[in-house]
Amino acid sequence: MNTLVEERKTVVKKQKLKKRLSLKRKEYLWCYVFLLPQTIMFAAFTLWPILASYYNSFFNWNGVGWPSEFVGWQNFVEVIKDSYFWNAYKNSLIYTVGLVAIVVPSSLIVALILNSPKLKGSVFFRTMFFLPVVLTMAIIGIVMKNIFAFEGGLLNSFLEKFGLISEPINWLGTTSLAMVALIIVGVWKGFGIKVIYWLAGLQSLPKDVYEAAKVDGANIFQQFYYITLPLLVPFLVIITFLQTVWAFNVFDLVKTFTNGGPFFGTDVVPLYIYRHAFEIEGGLPRMGYASAAGIVYGLATMFISIIFGVLIRKYGGRRA
Repeated sequence: MNTLVEERKTVVKKQKLKKRLSLKRKEYLWCYVFLLPQTIMFAAFTLWPILASYYNSFFNWNGVGWPSEFVGWQNFVEVIKDSYFWNAYKNSLIYTVGLVAIVVPSSLIVALILNSPKLKGSVFFRTMFFLPVVLTMAIIGIVMKNIFAFEGGLLNSFLEKFGLISEPINWLGTTSLAMVALIIVGVWKGFGIKVIYWLAGLQSLPKDVYEAAKVDGANIFQQFYYITLPLLVPFLVIITFLQTVWAFNVFDLVKTFTNGGPFFGTDVVPLYIYRHAFEIEGGLPRMGYASAAGIVYGLATMFISIIFGVLIRKYGGRRA
């Protein structure tokens, strides 16, 4: 009798276990069902283009039909030897360094001011700083091109009206000034989102540490130097990384604002790749060569990403 009862209990336990496993399988199945559309989109519009670009880089291909003229490493050798590519890479570095050097510290200062409980209307100022972030980059480039125009430009008219200049400045016709204008517009565009990042970091800092520092007699500057800055190091690394990646991939702003001019003075690598892929004058597009240029650029910038990855891991990026 006891044996039969134990066997029935065992059977019931196995049935319950099977039922639980079946429910878990259904739950997992639904998870995969909901992930499937995103996975398909990722494979179609991210994974496949990456793999295709590696394949196409070994062919002399104009983008029509299937690549057939295999050239091996010839495209890569040509990219490495092309002075225009390295000029574009230098401009990308200048633009990136300029943005990081200006945006990261200045946005921190503004975030500190906006985070102060004594500031009235902080929500209004946060909104004003964030507004440029939601604007389309291409539209910004077109509008800014008119503002920085040599004749009839809003900026020159403003400076002349207040007697700051005697004659119009050719902002977009001079290499150095065009890069300065490009950096200024880039700073204005991406400044607001970095302020939001810094505010998120500041508002996550422990309040009891500041209260203890006040009790010990630390002033505002001492609190900032000995408490705020060390605690914000993880956020500093991540914000700098995000700003660097964003600046390295700038395309639409340069395309509509300066189009790489004057005399390739603001030409950046994404624009260089686009030009060889779609805008070859007097010849056919070179999709294979453009793919090779993209891979070389990706490998060159990957090194920077690895450095930031090490820094994020070292300085507690997970906590940030």
